[in-house]
Amino acid sequence: MWKNIEAAPADSILGLTEAFRNDPSAQKVNLGVGVYKDEEGKTPILNCVKTAEKILLAKEESKSYLPISGDPVYAAEVQKLLFGESGEVITSGRAVTAHAPGGTGALRVGGDLLKKFYPDAKVWISNPTWANHKGVFKTAGFELAVYDYYNPETKAVDFEAMVTSLESIPAGDIVLLHACCHNPSGVDLSDTEWKQVAAIGKEKGWIPFLDFAYQGFGESVEKDRCGIEEFAATGVDLFIASSFSKNFGLYNERTGALTIVSPTAQDSAVAMSHLKTTIRVNYSNPPAHGGLVVATILSNPELHKQWLGELAGMRDRIKAMRSELVEGLVARGVKGDFSYITRQRGMFSFSGLSDEIVAWLRTNKSIYVVGGGRINLAGLTRANIGYVCDAIAEAQNI
Repeated sequence: MWKNIEAAPADSILGLTEAFRNDPSAQKVNLGVGVYKDEEGKTPILNCVKTAEKILLAKEESKSYLPISGDPVYAAEVQKLLFGESGEVITSGRAVTAHAPGGTGALRVGGDLLKKFYPDAKVWISNPTWANHKGVFKTAGFELAVYDYYNPETKAVDFEAMVTSLESIPAGDIVLLHACCHNPSGVDLSDTEWKQVAAIGKEKGWIPFLDFAYQGFGESVEKDRCGIEEFAATGVDLFIASSFSKNFGLYNERTGALTIVSPTAQDSAVAMSHLKTTIRVNYSNPPAHGGLVVATILSNPELHKQWLGELAGMRDRIKAMRSELVEGLVARGVKGDFSYITRQRGMFSFSGLSDEIVAWLRTNKSIYVVGGGRINLAGLTRANIGYVCDAIAEAQNI
């Protein structure tokens, strides 16, 4: 069957991780894959997760299927994260949430659902965006288009160009937005800019689809949902893909959610009916464990407080690495102003490293960076940051 078929290319990021694993160097550093690492270079299991798992294990009585849309407590707690404990969207009942297998699963299910009712729509993605966004929506059958977002000269959002792009998008098309901690650039919209973008969306009639993979990794759980709140306040139809891989450390549990906000509760009930049929022919029912862990933590005041503390610890460590990287490069006389790295948010940064330097760092120093120069700041530790800064300083002189 496969004799005359060429092998598919390796995923640009996961393939890099495979190469990292096979590298025998004792000094190797992985700044590619988007996984949080602690100061020991390990991806930890949060203490609140361990406690929640003990609670679940003690009371578990069955491994039967969850409902198609997942556990109702999980859905309710996800909505509280998105809209606040007593947000208008919750009290009005105009949102529905389904447990999906990770943020990627939520994006794909949302794409499949939208394709059913908007078969001729385009999906607009930011320039740049997470590479898998393209694959997910192309495979769902959509034609892709690009809106302006990042200015490589200023290392910031090119908001004027973004507004021009968004105002040209026709009604019925779908606009994919990063709710916070933009991947790969690390630069986000301000609260004022979010308000303007939401107003444009309402005026033009395109459908906003927000990818919310890093809630709490920017400023806080509350501040990071600004874009969600602005769109929800307009009363438009809105899709939100949540992921709990990063902020709960539940990478291999594939725990996410798709939330659909509609103008009325009646509209949302119709949306849920079609969402269930879309899920049924895909994965049928969601995996239970990760969602039950999240629901247990968020519905328990003590565990919820512990989670917020552990999340703040991860966020603060990444911010510290940003500052130390900039200070290290300045101390070594590396040319350029790298202060923009400290203004970025979340795990990622467009470092400004050229593809030639990226290739040199991998070949000569076993430092793995994604093409285009995106680095994962969480891959830096106090044990390896000096080595990385030395290597970048050396690379600049090649």
